[in-house]
Amino acid sequence: MQLPHIAARLYGTPLLINRAKLDVIMSVLGNRIDWPNTDLAIPMPAPRSQPTNNPGIAVIPVQGTLVKRTLGLEAASGLTSYGEIQALLAAAVSDTSIRGILLDVDSPGGETGGVFELAEFIRTASMVKPIWAISNDNAFSAAYAISSAASRVMITRTGGVGSIGVIALHVDQSVADSKNGLHYTAITAGAHKSDYSPHEPLSSEAQARLQAEVNRLYDLFVTHVATMRAVSEDAVRATEAGLYFGPEAIQAGLADSLMSFDEVLTEFNTFLIPQGRSRSPARAQSQVDCATHHKEFNMPENHETSDEQTHERDPNAETNSTLEATATVTDVREEVRRETQAIAELCLIAGYPAKAAEFIAQGLNEAQVRQLLLTMKATHQSAEILSTIDPDKTAIQEPAASVHNPLIAAVKKISVKE
Repeated sequence: MQLPHIAARLYGTPLLINRAKLDVIMSVLGNRIDWPNTDLAIPMPAPRSQPTNNPGIAVIPVQGTLVKRTLGLEAASGLTSYGEIQALLAAAVSDTSIRGILLDVDSPGGETGGVFELAEFIRTASMVKPIWAISNDNAFSAAYAISSAASRVMITRTGGVGSIGVIALHVDQSVADSKNGLHYTAITAGAHKSDYSPHEPLSSEAQARLQAEVNRLYDLFVTHVATMRAVSEDAVRATEAGLYFGPEAIQAGLADSLMSFDEVLTEFNTFLIPQGRSRSPARAQSQVDCATHHKEFNMPENHETSDEQTHERDPNAETNSTLEATATVTDVREEVRRETQAIAELCLIAGYPAKAAEFIAQGLNEAQVRQLLLTMKATHQSAEILSTIDPDKTAIQEPAASVHNPLIAAVKKISVKE
């Protein structure tokens, strides 16, 4: 076996990858990992170049087979690491010239290790800057776990999403070993140390243990997608790890819009322009509703007026009232944004970035989140949070490591700028 370190990442371990792509990978590696030769081998695609003419939007590629670490096998081998994607995201979040981030996804999936942590990082980062994703053309399994964490998921006409499932393979090459005159003897300590060895048949007990781990990861995957996409877990399970293309993906709730890559860039640019966002019907209606409420709230108790008084009402007064109401809405929105950023920062500092979205959805304020994080730390760790978060202080004392956190740095830059 020429590449045992690669074989160890493919055999006997659960993967979030489309089965057809897994077969292709096996055929490409062939006898270098003791996989039977096949005529299906095809060259791995080279990574596509990213457009550079979209100022304000960082386009981050999520392409090829996804792994936790590349171990020296870079993009030329068709591998992309979760760490590389997160580093690009962190750089985009901390770059003040970047207003939004677009994940350009074309991947069959990959390893389980690190994928959910990356997805949680994306959801937390989206509280600082908008993050969209496009299946261009494939976002399967682990790639969909990443895409679903974006605030919006688009898909091309020929694109696909889904494969929300887990797969693990075991190769029994003991017969081939025997034909080659080889016999392996494992000297072990611990009953399960030699489980999943390719040089002996898989025992029923080892298979049951591997199946249990596959089931556990599947439950985690289902819960993740249901949370990120705001759909029921039953609906996610009902997909049965199937592949969904084009309009079918939108109907299943796995994607939001059918667009080409260029169309997504155009719409994202419009979305990022404050004037463009203010033209949103929902946002406009919110301003009208608030303006109406503002006028009703300030109406005197004796509001019976004659028709003549009604006709003589000063139009400038109504305009000023509406402007005041709009200003109130803007102030409230700004306060919510600052509170959201503060909660996200607290969760990052405390080591619970995934909790930020949950706390915000519950409507908790900064002080309540701070107290909850202290309780969580006290419950799960014997060490107290000494200088990170102090409930008796109005300011947060940051640990040294947080100074270099790109998300926190981005929040500070935005706050100072505004």
